Amino acid sequence: MSLAPAPSTLELTADVAIVGAGPVGLMIANYLGQRGVNVTLVEKLDTLIDYPRAIGLDDESLRTFQAVGLADKVLPHTTPWHAMRFLTPKGRCFADIQPKTDEFGWSRRNAFIQPLADRVLFDGLQRFSNVKVLFSRELDSFEQSDSAVVLNLKDQHGRSERLNARYLIGCDGGNSLVRRSLDISFEGKTAPNQWIVVDIANDPLATPHVYLCCDPVRPYVSAALPHGVRRFEFMVMPGETETELSKPENLRKLLSKVLPNPDRIELIRSRVYTHNARLAGRFRQGRVLLAGDAAHIMPVWQGQGYNSGMRDALNLAWKLALVIKGLAADSLLDSYEQERRDHAKAMINLSVLAGHVLAPPKRWQGTLRDGVSWLLNYLPPVKRYFVEMRFKPMPQYTRGALIVPTATGSPVGKMFIQPKVLTDAGTTVLLDEVIGDNFAIIAWGCDPTWGLSATQIAHWKALGTRFIQVLPDVQLRVPSDAGQDVIRVGDSSGRLKEWFALGTSSIALVRPDRFLAGLAIPQTVGQACDDLARALKAVPPTSANAVVSKVA
Repeated sequence: MSLAPAPSTLELTADVAIVGAGPVGLMIANYLGQRGVNVTLVEKLDTLIDYPRAIGLDDESLRTFQAVGLADKVLPHTTPWHAMRFLTPKGRCFADIQPKTDEFGWSRRNAFIQPLADRVLFDGLQRFSNVKVLFSRELDSFEQSDSAVVLNLKDQHGRSERLNARYLIGCDGGNSLVRRSLDISFEGKTAPNQWIVVDIANDPLATPHVYLCCDPVRPYVSAALPHGVRRFEFMVMPGETETELSKPENLRKLLSKVLPNPDRIELIRSRVYTHNARLAGRFRQGRVLLAGDAAHIMPVWQGQGYNSGMRDALNLAWKLALVIKGLAADSLLDSYEQERRDHAKAMINLSVLAGHVLAPPKRWQGTLRDGVSWLLNYLPPVKRYFVEMRFKPMPQYTRGALIVPTATGSPVGKMFIQPKVLTDAGTTVLLDEVIGDNFAIIAWGCDPTWGLSATQIAHWKALGTRFIQVLPDVQLRVPSDAGQDVIRVGDSSGRLKEWFALGTSSIALVRPDRFLAGLAIPQTVGQACDDLARALKAVPPTSANAVVSKVA
């Protein structure tokens, strides 16, 4: 009896291969999917991770969900306007952080259930026939050339597969095999202490918000989450282990610190974890890029690990879409690390600092913290600085895919605002609903195409650009005198007029990730668009300096 020959290795192809079906990989796949890019997402587990992890979702991340058409799906799993309160051991609130600003269209701080948000992202992929998800696939190795990356995979039965892709994105977590295979450093520190997380259903406290109790004996966190879930986090003391702390009698002792009846609970799960603060030496090597925890990990105290990953996802995805479609050179991808690495480092530093506020390394530092915090109540401007989270370093890119500003204090490189606007059809929507997942040239009061040649207009339309004229909403009642490619919106809240009035420019060049890439007036918009095209490594227009003027 002869044996059948071993099956040959299955050959697969994709424009982009993503390793890791966590939130960052799922978000990138959604954006690329809606841009028509062929994506294969590889995950070693047989399903999505179902245990709770991150609990804080910020306004920038909600705007990213909005960019892929999934904001309405994830909102039911959030609690908006979620305050964060630091307490002394005696229960005095010395820092009440509850920012009410909504300049990006969403609540600044939101509690959420990560597994449910991840499920929204995964279900969103079902919209795209050009996106495939391969579960139970182990990445053995990969090789890259000047034109491709080849991934060697094994399925759950040990069968070999080869995935040929133009680019590989490693979204495979802090222990990233992709990063380690490239021998990229992951420098930083691991906190000397661990924490145990206890998630409970049918919240036994049911008080809103999140409380961080700075108890020198055993600091802890108490957080209200959507769907009646309560999270407690307790510092693990020297000599304690996960096995010991998870025993019912020891878990009861921990919970007796925060609950009058620690026996009457519905435990979901408990886990011990370690806080790390680490940053990859680089985010790109050839055709391989790192994103999310594979590129940076940080302590949880500002809820920025998940949100930093979302910033990575959108920053990288729109650039990769342009490159894949041949609308920009491969060198555009260098701007991903230029823009994201420094801000990720700043968020790591902020998260470490917040951890020291919660659990100071030395007892005297806690005493000093409590005294200083009491004095701050008598300094309203300083108190407002903390309450409104102005200490949070917002991303501002000073190099990369933008027109590098020369003026001090320029808003270029910052995220553009998102107020509600009135459409010509009479509906009120958030601004991004008009922009879509495109570039936008947004002009206050004037025709944004007036200073552009026909060639430039065609070029920016090919890049995916919406030309938007912003008017006082009462002016929408008269017929438009702008070009046929121009979309009119009414500034019903007055926020856009206020934004433009802060500077001397009337036209904003906005990228697909909503960051301001340049400023102009009608007479300089043509030159600004050419400058931005060069920064984007885009195919240059054939007649860059031709200007079309309109005669009244």
